[in-house]
Amino acid sequence: MGHEPIRSLELRGITKRFPGILACDHIDLSIGEHSVRALVGENGAGKTTLMNILMGLYQPDEGQILINGEEIRFRSPNDAFDHGIGMVHQHFMLVQNMTVVENVALGMKSSHRPFRLDEAAVRKRILEVSEKHELPVNPDALVWQLSVGEQQRVELVKTLCLGARFLILDEPTSALTPQETDELIELLEKMSGELSIVFISHKLHEVKALSDTVSILRRGRIVFEGRTENHSPAELAALMTGHEVELPRVDSTVVDRSDARGLLSIRELRVRGDRGNLALDGVTLDIAAGEIVGLAGVSGNGQRELAEALNGLRKPESGSITLDGVEMAGSTARRIIDEGMGYIPEDRNTEGIVPSFSVRENLVLKDVGEKAWSSGGFLRLRQIAKNATDLRDRFDIRCPSTDTAAGSLSGGNIQKVILARELARGPKALVSVYPTRGLDMGAEEFIHKQLLARRSEGVAILLISEELEEIMNLSDRIAVIYKGKILRIVPGKSATKRSLGLLMAGVSDE
Repeated sequence: MGHEPIRSLELRGITKRFPGILACDHIDLSIGEHSVRALVGENGAGKTTLMNILMGLYQPDEGQILINGEEIRFRSPNDAFDHGIGMVHQHFMLVQNMTVVENVALGMKSSHRPFRLDEAAVRKRILEVSEKHELPVNPDALVWQLSVGEQQRVELVKTLCLGARFLILDEPTSALTPQETDELIELLEKMSGELSIVFISHKLHEVKALSDTVSILRRGRIVFEGRTENHSPAELAALMTGHEVELPRVDSTVVDRSDARGLLSIRELRVRGDRGNLALDGVTLDIAAGEIVGLAGVSGNGQRELAEALNGLRKPESGSITLDGVEMAGSTARRIIDEGMGYIPEDRNTEGIVPSFSVRENLVLKDVGEKAWSSGGFLRLRQIAKNATDLRDRFDIRCPSTDTAAGSLSGGNIQKVILARELARGPKALVSVYPTRGLDMGAEEFIHKQLLARRSEGVAILLISEELEEIMNLSDRIAVIYKGKILRIVPGKSATKRSLGLLMAGVSDE
């Protein structure tokens, strides 16, 4: 530790190249004491790369980092920590089967005295930090037992225990409920009296609520900097994408379908989770042809198990799932795909694509045995390549070529590859899980339009999301799930953020 506090932090001419991509293009950024700077931009604009350079995870090809006017070289995240810079990553860096104390001690151990673990001292430090910053955490809880919001508090406490005076937050609210988000914003506002904060976000209303200045990145360059209060979210979105962004809304003047048996029909479904607990406890839900039903809930309330059971990846304990009158519960994933189920999974990198396969291979993954793509055991490479070019243009997939490994694309483009594959197959029903998590507004607008277009073609869509705005904009009806049960189903047009937020927290007696 022992370094003087950070009064100013400056990046000059930071440039970083990856094969085929200029991720950061001569970026200048300077941040003063006690300031809250938002860093916004489309997927692949270079935000995370820039912050990873600041944390010593990447080395810049050109440019310098200055602290209080003096040039510093960070060779590793430990160097950054020693200077008081800490980062809370979008995907938390916590060891799931360790306690909070052990997780914090790991960080301290690596940056201070190796091979010594003074658990009592670490616990005392955690309690001091959590009291000072009003960050309640239980030091002895195992991380896997904590909700996403609680895990995030642990990440913050861990970073502050390591002495951070300058905090970088990457998409801090991407998995929180509206109430947890409000709490976090309030908390960060208080903390900004003592720390400088840089946060990366796609959610422009949060940028407005929390930051005093905003920097907008487009294609590796800073295209705008200014005071947040002078610009509306719509203006910021236009600066970010280069065009006006209008998120589409469902036209919910539909007939009441609540009594009809759905095209996709779930009855009394019970499913066990990974720990043997009942993750779904008697779920009944109908989705009609040409209807979007939103499933709202805090993550960990049975959404993943429902999506996996519907797609043959998890065997139900009991209950029924029918698709167009055909019983599917307990069927193989192959049969469910053949019956016309489409699936946009939660984890795009491990379930949605094979990262090492090319974009064109990923686009035919589910149908590679069909006559269109193979004959006599040989792939029809010309047809597969043409299919990829067509879908690339139709779904605006930005990649150097369709031969590029899908895993090397940005999150938004991987999502478009999955969307293109699932929708091009012409599904009867579609289960879409967090389809826009971590995507910028331009990609979000595109994906929402695609979902609404399929709705008007008569596809039955189950939209699982924690983004209430997304669910309210797109759903004909909204079902709220809590601890494996559907608490209530409400018409999309009469739902409010407050009422859904309360139901998501298990309060059903409004």
